[in-house]
Amino acid sequence: MALPLSSLTAVSPLDGRYSDKCETLREFFSEYGLIKRRVIVEVQWLLQLADAGIVPQLPAFEPGARAFLQGLADNFGLAGAERIKAIERTTNHDVKAVEYFLKEEVGKHIEAAGTAAATAAQLRGCVEFIHFACTSEDINNVSHALMLQGARDEFLVPQLQKLVGALVAHAHASAAVPMLGHTHGQPATPTTVGKELANVVFRLRAQLDAIGKVQMLAKIAGAIGAYNAHLVACPDADWPAFAKKFIESFGLGFNAYVTQIEPHDYIAELFHAFARLNTILLDLARDMWGYISMGYFKQKVVAGEVGSSTMPHKVNPIDFENAEGNLGIAGALFGHLAAKLPVSRWQRDLTDSTVLRNLGVAFAHSTIAYQALLKGLGKVELNEAALAADLDGNWEVLAEPVQTVMRMHGVESPYEKLKELTRGRRIDAAAMRAFVEKLEIPREAKDRLLALTPGSYIGVAAKLAAEC
Repeated sequence: MALPLSSLTAVSPLDGRYSDKCETLREFFSEYGLIKRRVIVEVQWLLQLADAGIVPQLPAFEPGARAFLQGLADNFGLAGAERIKAIERTTNHDVKAVEYFLKEEVGKHIEAAGTAAATAAQLRGCVEFIHFACTSEDINNVSHALMLQGARDEFLVPQLQKLVGALVAHAHASAAVPMLGHTHGQPATPTTVGKELANVVFRLRAQLDAIGKVQMLAKIAGAIGAYNAHLVACPDADWPAFAKKFIESFGLGFNAYVTQIEPHDYIAELFHAFARLNTILLDLARDMWGYISMGYFKQKVVAGEVGSSTMPHKVNPIDFENAEGNLGIAGALFGHLAAKLPVSRWQRDLTDSTVLRNLGVAFAHSTIAYQALLKGLGKVELNEAALAADLDGNWEVLAEPVQTVMRMHGVESPYEKLKELTRGRRIDAAAMRAFVEKLEIPREAKDRLLALTPGSYIGVAAKLAAEC
């Protein structure tokens, strides 16, 4: 027996467990969001055709007719989308259902009491110019570009900027807090907590810049991209120029060289940029998980929250784990979409149609991850005692500066001497200072080395973090 759809019965966790975390994306990527934009594009095509005067039989609309047509787009809501879906059950064609819906609405307005005679007459004459010379993909590709542009600019980029802002705040607050570095998982040259977070900020900003620079492209050039039907109907019109003006009226870039479809290269470019950004965040999630595991960060305890069903003491880094998992799913989807969408057999095949219905899925998993990272960053606090203890337990990391100063002052085999002292073993402050005291180097250099500690050996890390 089929279960009624709810957050408990949804197949996808995006519409179930995580529905509240990605509900904003419904405006952009739901079927309603796609249908709404199809209606907007169809209405604008009709209005702008009339305004351009390139079809003799379609004059510019008088105010009443124009206001009604514009209202169809401006006031479109769920009831309209449900009616279109009802029509589609007969047509078995989603874009044709939009065309029939608009014709139906025009017909009802013509017959409505109170509709001015001039308005009714003009609307009656315009009905067959709805979807004039268009193929379905002319409407769809513009709609998809608008969905992607809106989601990026109105929701995804602001959300990412908020995440970057949280990282910057952490980086500034911990700019001068020393931390033992780890290369190959082993104790290495010290850094600061803030500097490591600043590294992430720099990387994210570069990818955000790339994401913002992707121009959404569209076309409206007919069945094979050459305005064939347009020119037969209106041979004197400059259709490419009009199409360019039409596409650019939406704030989109115009692609003049297309088949029946806009080739989706820009979508691949956008998805590759998001995939790179998400990879950086996945790297962050794993690093934070590791730092929490090492005790460098403590997690704030939330009243009533349970970390384990059997181990009462546990406070797990679940937000960073959730982010890592969702970023992995998003990356796989972005990769498939970017690889598949630019490939189409000859002038058109339909494999992109079903794939394009998943544009929002990768973004939904991404936004779940972004929110988890924000939540996780809001729950961690530095454990400076653990950081200091780890530094103090690894004085051997000062072998690097000591042997570097020895090289500068001509001491024979400095690297080898420090290797013999430190490789594979822990040494304490006394052992390191005793070694330095025996060096035949200038007193000033020796004093500088004797004053050095693992916690003070941080170069310009604090400055870099404070300036990010």
